[in-house]
Amino acid sequence: MGPILSTSGLRSGYGTGDVLQNVSIEVNPGEIVGVLGRNGMGKSTLMRTAIGLLRARAGKVVFEGEDITRESADLRARRGIGYVPQGREIFPHLTVLENLQIGRLVNAGRGRYALDEVYQWFPFLRERERQRGGTLSGGQQEMLAIARALVNGPSLLLLDEPSDGVQPSIVQEIGAFIVDLVARKAIAVLLVEQNIDLIQTAVHRAYVLEKGSVVANLESDDIRDTERLTEFLSV
Repeated sequence: MGPILSTSGLRSGYGTGDVLQNVSIEVNPGEIVGVLGRNGMGKSTLMRTAIGLLRARAGKVVFEGEDITRESADLRARRGIGYVPQGREIFPHLTVLENLQIGRLVNAGRGRYALDEVYQWFPFLRERERQRGGTLSGGQQEMLAIARALVNGPSLLLLDEPSDGVQPSIVQEIGAFIVDLVARKAIAVLLVEQNIDLIQTAVHRAYVLEKGSVVANLESDDIRDTERLTEFLSV
C-alpha cells in the first residue's frame, strides 16, 4: 500500500511570491506525521495547499493514488480529507450541534462516524450541544473544530497547530486523543505543531521546513531528543 498523501516538487504561495519551494512529503496510512519549523517557514501554506485552499504553482498533490493537484478544496474534503485550520474557525454564533451538522454537509453520503461516536470522544460536546460555539473556551473550541472535521469519517486529518491558544492540560488531552484515534480508526494525521510536548506525545516522524523547503527528516529517535527538537523550533 502506498502513501495516503504525497506531494512532489510542490510550489505555492501568495501574490507573486512562492512560499513553498519544491516540497516533497509522504504520509502513510496509520501514521501521525509532523511538520515542524519556526514561524513563517511555510507550514500553514503547506496545509492550505494540501487541502486546496491555495493553488499549487508547480508539483503534484496525490491522495490515495490519485492526482488531486487541480481539485478544489470541497472535492478534496469529499474524497476524505479533514482540515482543522490554525485558529479553529468554528462558527461562533452557531451552537455546537449546528457546527457539527455543518461539518456533515461536506459529504453527507460518507458518514462513517455518527454524531454519537463523536460525542463519545468529546462528551462535553453532547452536554453543550445547544451552547453557542463562541462561548466555549479555546481548548473546547479546538476540540469542536476537530470533531467537526471528523464527522464525515476522513481517512486523512490535517491539523494546523491545535495547541495554539490552548491551556497545557487540554493540549495533553488533544495529544492523547490523536494517538487513540489513529490506533482505533483507519486514519492518518498530518500535524503542524510547535509544542514540543504534543510533538513527542503524538508524532511518529516529522519533516522540518525552513524558508519553504524541507531541510530535515526526523525519525522517532530524533523526536524524543528534546534538545534536537528545540534547535528546529527556537527563534
